[in-house]
Amino acid sequence: MEENQTPLETNDTNRIVQINIEEQMKTAYIDYSMSVIVGRALPDVRDGLKPVHRRVLYAMNDLGINSGKPYKKSARVVGEVLGKYHPHGDSSVYFTMVRMAQEWSMRHTLIDGQGNFGSQDGDGPAAMRYTEVRLHKIAEAMLEDIEKETVDFQLNFDDSLQEPTVLPTRIPQLLVNGSTGIAVGMATNMLPHNLGEVVDGCIAYIDDRNISAEDLIKYVKAPDFPTGGTIWGMDGVRQGLLTGHGRVVLRGKMHIDTKASGREQIIITEVPYQVNRDSLCDKIGQLVVSKTIEGIAHVNNESNQKEGTRIVIDLKRDAVANVVMNQLYKFTELQTSFGINNVALVKGRPRTLNLRDLISEFVEFRHEVVVRRTQYELKEAKKRAHILQGYLIALDHLDEVIALIRSSATPDIARESLVNAGWGLDDIQAKAILELRLQRLTGMERDKIREEYDSLMKLIAHLQELLDNEGMRYDVIKKELQEVKDKFATPRKSDITYLANEMNILDFIAEEDVVITISHLGYIKRTSATEYRQQRRGGRGALGGKTRDEDYIEHIFVASTHHSMLFFTEKGRCYWLKVYEIPEGEKNSKGRAIQNLMQLPPDDKVRAIIDVSNLDDKEFVQQHYIVLCTKKGIIKKTLLEDFSRPRQTGVNAITIIEGDQLLDARMTDGNSEIIMAIKSGRAIRFPEEKVRPTGRGAIGVGGIEVDEENDEVIGMICVKKDDAEKSVLVVSEKGYGKKTPVDEYRITNRGGKGVKTISVTDKTGPLVGILDVSEKEDLMITCKSGLTIRTSIANIREAGRATQGVKLINLQANDEIAAITKLDEFEEETIPEETEGGVQSEGNVNGESNESGDTTTTEENASE
Repeated sequence: MEENQTPLETNDTNRIVQINIEEQMKTAYIDYSMSVIVGRALPDVRDGLKPVHRRVLYAMNDLGINSGKPYKKSARVVGEVLGKYHPHGDSSVYFTMVRMAQEWSMRHTLIDGQGNFGSQDGDGPAAMRYTEVRLHKIAEAMLEDIEKETVDFQLNFDDSLQEPTVLPTRIPQLLVNGSTGIAVGMATNMLPHNLGEVVDGCIAYIDDRNISAEDLIKYVKAPDFPTGGTIWGMDGVRQGLLTGHGRVVLRGKMHIDTKASGREQIIITEVPYQVNRDSLCDKIGQLVVSKTIEGIAHVNNESNQKEGTRIVIDLKRDAVANVVMNQLYKFTELQTSFGINNVALVKGRPRTLNLRDLISEFVEFRHEVVVRRTQYELKEAKKRAHILQGYLIALDHLDEVIALIRSSATPDIARESLVNAGWGLDDIQAKAILELRLQRLTGMERDKIREEYDSLMKLIAHLQELLDNEGMRYDVIKKELQEVKDKFATPRKSDITYLANEMNILDFIAEEDVVITISHLGYIKRTSATEYRQQRRGGRGALGGKTRDEDYIEHIFVASTHHSMLFFTEKGRCYWLKVYEIPEGEKNSKGRAIQNLMQLPPDDKVRAIIDVSNLDDKEFVQQHYIVLCTKKGIIKKTLLEDFSRPRQTGVNAITIIEGDQLLDARMTDGNSEIIMAIKSGRAIRFPEEKVRPTGRGAIGVGGIEVDEENDEVIGMICVKKDDAEKSVLVVSEKGYGKKTPVDEYRITNRGGKGVKTISVTDKTGPLVGILDVSEKEDLMITCKSGLTIRTSIANIREAGRATQGVKLINLQANDEIAAITKLDEFEEETIPEETEGGVQSEGNVNGESNESGDTTTTEENASE
């Protein structure tokens, strides 16, 4: 090497080009990344397919494996795709086919598979030599008109064949089935939607090309997953539909069953999209072993292909089903979130698209397909019409044409002779005449040629009009989309649940008064108040709820479906529930265990219920109080605002001392008088100001003195000062009751012994209830047997404090009154008498005396 020659130089300097390695790496990597983006990982916005999916469907269509044909081995299709269009591994093609045949992976499967294509439990598919496939009808709709030059074709990998760059789909496949893919520097995650909703959205866009994404959400409400589930909240979904980026929270579906033994089970019937059921069961088992979730005895996956998902979770006897369900959502894949990232190829470039973009791109592509199809059909129709025109000319000069052909030595000479005969024929028409079969020259066939030509001319005119009229083309698109919807659309599989902060759920719930009943053993239900008819005092009663032998209706309350209920338990806890959330049941039904609705411990039970119209009204909650009383005579007052922030686990409302229980709760405006009554028949009246407001954790102060060991407070009422309409109604255990003016109870200081409110005897039994009532209200009495009676307060005689009252209900032997409540007066309904089972025998009290010397007769009952 010469001294002045550098190492990079050679004698042939033209063979070495010096380049910057940084620029070379950048260029090479960009080429590679664009190849991945365009040719592998991202779907095309028009047909929603990646190249491998498109090639599989096109190859199957090319092989003629349509929905009406027999299945063909998967290996045959894989070989066709690999050999002609997709020079990659066979597994990539086969697993693409498998996924397009799995009902739990695709909202609408494109391939009809026969054999083992895996399962939702994570089982893999059988080898391709064992499975068979053919196209689904919906996939045929994606390939329809492909032979009519509707889409562009390109050379395959070895330039030996042509393959389509896109399919002329009639299905908005990208929105319907979604897509996932990881490219270089970007990824896509598009969720499936309901075909019917997407078609409605497309039609709405065609009708109004300026429609906004916000308006389109009225049609395409949310994703619709093939495995169902519940979409939990719509904020992230709306964000995804409006911007192309968002988040969907999806929950599985489960419900509570009770076995014959009385033990409860949680049955999971739907799991979130792409969740492996066996893995889910394993995860639950691990959480039970680690004691993250307590209360589960056994988990079993009973799912099968015929009946679908069924995972059975047996609970321990003391478990609260509602708590376990919430823990399953928190710690397992029963609640899963999906990121929305709508990235697709638009004219070969990746773009993030919102709902309107996706719909508009599909509709415009569909318009292009209709235009190209019409142009093709017009071209073919004109070709055929041109030939038929030649036939008609030949038929008009039939004898001359036959003579000319017979006199020609060769076909070429005959063709030239026909062209030069002066009849206006060209080469194409002349060649077609020479190929005409002799049978077409019969009279009937000649008529058919003329009819075909006439119909072709009408078709040409129609196609030309279609090309000239954009409105007609969009009408065609709408018609074809409607046909797709009618043929393939199915109802939504995924439910939508709006969270409280996203919408006013009350707008969807009819406002009506309902009767809420809670039984002694803790079963709750709501029933329309109109189901309880009004009866006269001393009537027979009607069945108010079928319960077990040892159970009876303990609380009965009337509220609007739009209100909130505050539940106070005997241990001093407060829980919240919207009235519409309480399960609806018939008057005779048992109801549902209250532990399944609130996280109520098994050893606690509801003692008092307060109906609040709106806990969000700050002015209202700051001006009202909750007054609580216990069986031992303790009274406590707390601002309603302290109870205005609901918690699932409840809050402490009062600190209960040992041996005591919370008995009752009332809501006041701070200007009421409190009357407390005890079992032995005494009552005390004192102003509410005597009880100063304290926090939720306080114990309270003495309200009434309870002397005897077996004596206890049975109730409390709060009456507004100077409310002349109100009376005090008391009822004894054996059905006796009366109303007394409030003024007959003198005002004293709290903590005293009080005065007599009813004369308690063996005939009346101890005092069981006290209410503040007016003449416009009704009284509803519930017995431990389940019998209820509803009667007007106006029908009950007013009597002094020292009397025992009149009989309000005829009780069967060993039956007792369990609860009383008041209702707003409704029109008396004329419904048939109850039949046996909830009815006691007819008969009023006849000639029974009370201590005041009153005698209640049958005649008086009738007049009242």
